[in-house]
Amino acid sequence: MTKGNINVSVENIFPLIKKFLYSDHEIFLRELISNATDATLKLKHLTNVGDAKVEYGNPQIEIKIDKDGKKLHIIDQGLGMTADEVEKYINQVAFSGAEEFLDKYKDSAKDSGIIGHFGLGFYSAFMVAEKVEIITKSYTDAPAAHWTCDGSPEFTLEASDKTDRGTEIILHIAEDSTEFLEDSRITSLLEKYNKFMPIPIKFGTKEVNDPDFTPKTTKDKDGKETTEPHKQITVDNIINNPNPAWTKQPADLEDQNYKDFYRELYPMQFEEPLFNIHLNVDYPFNLTGILYFPKMSNDMQIQKDKIQLYQNQVFVTDNVEGIVPEFLTMLRGVIDSPDIPLNVSRSYLQADGAVKKISSYITRKVADKLKSLFNNNREDFEAKWNDIKIVIEYGMLSEEKFFEKADAFALYPTVDGTYYTYEELFNKIKAKQTDKDDKLVILYASDKDAQHSYIESAKAKGYEVLLLDSPIVSHLIQKLESTKENITFARVDGDHIDNLIKKDETTISKLDEDQKKALDELLKEVIPSEKFMVQLEAMDSDASPFIITQPEFMRRMKEMQATGGGGMNMFGSMPEMHNLVVNTNSELVGEILATKTKKKQERLITQSLDLARLSQGLLKGEELTNFIKRSYEMIK
Repeated sequence: MTKGNINVSVENIFPLIKKFLYSDHEIFLRELISNATDATLKLKHLTNVGDAKVEYGNPQIEIKIDKDGKKLHIIDQGLGMTADEVEKYINQVAFSGAEEFLDKYKDSAKDSGIIGHFGLGFYSAFMVAEKVEIITKSYTDAPAAHWTCDGSPEFTLEASDKTDRGTEIILHIAEDSTEFLEDSRITSLLEKYNKFMPIPIKFGTKEVNDPDFTPKTTKDKDGKETTEPHKQITVDNIINNPNPAWTKQPADLEDQNYKDFYRELYPMQFEEPLFNIHLNVDYPFNLTGILYFPKMSNDMQIQKDKIQLYQNQVFVTDNVEGIVPEFLTMLRGVIDSPDIPLNVSRSYLQADGAVKKISSYITRKVADKLKSLFNNNREDFEAKWNDIKIVIEYGMLSEEKFFEKADAFALYPTVDGTYYTYEELFNKIKAKQTDKDDKLVILYASDKDAQHSYIESAKAKGYEVLLLDSPIVSHLIQKLESTKENITFARVDGDHIDNLIKKDETTISKLDEDQKKALDELLKEVIPSEKFMVQLEAMDSDASPFIITQPEFMRRMKEMQATGGGGMNMFGSMPEMHNLVVNTNSELVGEILATKTKKKQERLITQSLDLARLSQGLLKGEELTNFIKRSYEMIK
């Protein structure tokens, strides 16, 4: 038997491991199973190239709990180690970075990346164990070895009578970590971190129906049928899928395979994904994965953190910001890349050159897939537009390269359900909706019902009205206005339609200047100036007498601020101001002016204003009650 000290000059390394990683101490199981997987895959490689004169067979990794003995076993059938290799890899190499680790991390406990980063993966076992044993037999003819360490720098190394190839790690679980002796806790960890590891992982056994047994059905004298119960057999409980869909070639997968894998990833998700994107690249970095577009709501927050990041089929995190462009964090699925370190801080990831390349590759791949979906089946793409638009619009705002590519597939639906690309829209409306200053005015509504009368006024002129109702639409139209030449967006209720698209011809007012001045003074006496700016306009005589609009700039700034960005706080704190457009050619307006009694004039103005407010949903509470009461009295 050999005794010795682990090659580390600082004796308090073990307490530090425990202290620094306590918040994430469950990762010990991921680290040990990763090591076991690595040892098995290395053996597979050696047998494939003929360097190992042994049968690879069908190795698996087994996890066993000995609750009475307070032990957790991780057993593999991989490469194994000789006593010299244990000395080298466990006692020396693992701690080669220990002093650097201490210098860097003794004042902060933020970065759980220290384990993988400094080759300390195996020693994460000491976060939960008071003693660790390694019993290992190399694939060569060398004798087996037995290493023991109790969490101090001292270890023992002696011969073992183990005869089968591979390594068994025995954790003597500490008193403060007995949760890891519970089947349910280990099952949840295996499902979280090891669900798609490339080597089968066995945890206990389970009862299943015997596939070779066919139950017999018999009839009694009355003709009643009875089927005997299915025969049960005990099989290994393999908790992982070693060959998940993303590790296969797209040509080998059908639509149903992608849907089945989505169910595997999200067993509690009952809606089918809309479509998927299979990622597969080996230069200038390695990356595979499958991204799914789920049905989207307009709430951008609750969608995030559903993409799972793996490194060689080992789960790393589902916080993928910095690796996946932010607008795609609302998607679901898997990304797997050996080029992403297993344990690193977020700031490290975001500064890493390989990670930045991965991010731009994913953006390009998603844009190309959307374009091909649009080209191959436009009707289907249009049908799914409302469920995916929030991702595409967010991408157009946040990623310049995506914005450029999106011209080919971003859609602009009208209130009548027609979908245009930007180019199609431009060509459709440029003749009619170009104003006297040669600027193209793109009209849009955000709520078909609330803005119905304004939409109808625009349609009566032969104008197209888009329906743009996502929460970030104000940001998007700002971006389009600054990128496309000589265009402006105007919401249909932003002003009277003749003011939104000004043409050379003007409507003559029926009122002369003195009458307009008298009307203006009369209106301002009755209408609250803190809520409405009165403007007199000569319009068609059959247009509404009073029309309430909200200035485009003010409303847009408020909306942009409400969804983040848009600049100064001043817009959020400003009171709701509306324009009241009064049609000087309306018969009712002429009647108001001609009415002799002040009281009746005021009543007509108040009633007309309230009707305009009612059409905009601005009449509420006591004012609405008074309006209804007054209206009934007028009917009487």
